[in-house]
Amino acid sequence: MLLSSKIKPMKKILKIIVNPDPSLRKKSKIIADSDIKSKKMQELCFCMEKTMLVKDGIGLAAPQIGKGIRLIIINTKEGPVAMFNPKIIKNSWSKEVEEEGCLSVPNVFGDVKRFKKVSCEYKDSNAEKVCVEASGLMARVIQHEIDHLDGILFIDKADNIKIVDPNKHKQNP
Repeated sequence: MLLSSKIKPMKKILKIIVNPDPSLRKKSKIIADSDIKSKKMQELCFCMEKTMLVKDGIGLAAPQIGKGIRLIIINTKEGPVAMFNPKIIKNSWSKEVEEEGCLSVPNVFGDVKRFKKVSCEYKDSNAEKVCVEASGLMARVIQHEIDHLDGILFIDKADNIKIVDPNKHKQNP
């Protein structure tokens, strides 16, 4: 379910946790269905959505805002989507290398090899199981954000890492 289709409570911008904060390296915990449906969790999703959009991200994982839970927000063509307990259940054989950045590793970019296509299973905000097929940028963003849930940063997989002037390069996932 798109987050924008819900009534939004007061939203605030959350602080992004940056490397080398050790909380970014911890594996996140599964979220119970009853917690997914809670008002507190829905409000967290809205705050994460606003934070992601204000910070010019295309994805945001709960560990990036200091929450050790398996929740990611992805900005799709249709609008932001919350994915609870996401997991990749299928991937293409082929991979591609593209440049990535990260809100938790500011002003650093590198080339990361990822699957071109993935099938991702997750629970929506009603705790209903959803499976989405993604390719291209969306497949990359899903893989990047799920890595965060497992304590992995893009710099762990990247080649040609470079630090750039923040005024010359716009950040992505």
